Amino acid sequence: MATSNGFVDGAPSPSESESALIFLGTGCSSMVPNIMCLLQPSDPPCSVCFQSLSLPPERNPNYRCNTSLLIDYFANGLDHKYILIDVGKTFRETVLRWFVSHRIPRIDSIILTHEHADAVLGLDDIRAVQPFSATNDIDPTPIYLSQHSMDSIAEKFPYLVRKKHKEGEEIRRVAQMDWKIIADDCNQPFSASGLKFTPLPVMHGEDYICLGFLFGEKSRVAYISDVSRIPASTEYVISKSGAGQLDLLILDSLYRTGSHNVHLCFPQTLETVKRLCPKQTLLIGMTHEFDHHKDNEFLMEWSRREGIPVQLARDGLRVPINI
Repeated sequence: MATSNGFVDGAPSPSESESALIFLGTGCSSMVPNIMCLLQPSDPPCSVCFQSLSLPPERNPNYRCNTSLLIDYFANGLDHKYILIDVGKTFRETVLRWFVSHRIPRIDSIILTHEHADAVLGLDDIRAVQPFSATNDIDPTPIYLSQHSMDSIAEKFPYLVRKKHKEGEEIRRVAQMDWKIIADDCNQPFSASGLKFTPLPVMHGEDYICLGFLFGEKSRVAYISDVSRIPASTEYVISKSGAGQLDLLILDSLYRTGSHNVHLCFPQTLETVKRLCPKQTLLIGMTHEFDHHKDNEFLMEWSRREGIPVQLARDGLRVPINI
């Protein structure tokens, strides 16, 4: 999982006999580039956003879609299972960009962190990665979510949730889901496609609980995409001084400076990393304030000083890992 200097290896070549984490998106809800930087450019213009006019997204680590992770789980050394965390507004774009290059043939199960737009508004497009059936006669994709998310999605996408048709109603092809409710509780794990997950309730603003997830038996990985504060009970589960050191922490970091009411920003993110003390950390959820190359140079120096390797993730990054 790590290179000789301790940083996560993003080698792009897929292997038939290993698990991997594939970062489909590493940006905030409004994505990067920021549209207003292109429509009403500042003087001087935003260098991060203007890269999108000269570099194709696959060569531009500052092009960021909604935060989403694909777990390529090489289950029991026999076959691959593909587990998707979050299905946001840019889901279709990320499928076109990364599924082919990383040889992802399907999605076996889905897990949702919460029900905000950047996590669920791509659900309709799940049908594009399901077998075709004009009558919806296919096996549904299991999707794991909290009761709060379920209630919200039933309002946003009633046709994806409703099972029975009204008399005389035409059958229209839609994504087929098997909705499975999970608890907002570190003590109630669940399995998706044979991989065990522990819910990690965190605050996404003081009025909202979002879920992160802990997974992996051989390597402990925590994925926390939307967080402003980690409660003590959750922190214990993922801290070196608590239940045990993480091999990899994937953590929210919205703005380069300052603070925010519903997200961690860079200063608070780095303090959280020091407190949890994982072996390695990758940051996600960034706005256009982050320049991938410049800020990773800063983080290399910070990592040497603190003894904890931290880097910004990028869209399309593939991390081989033994889970």
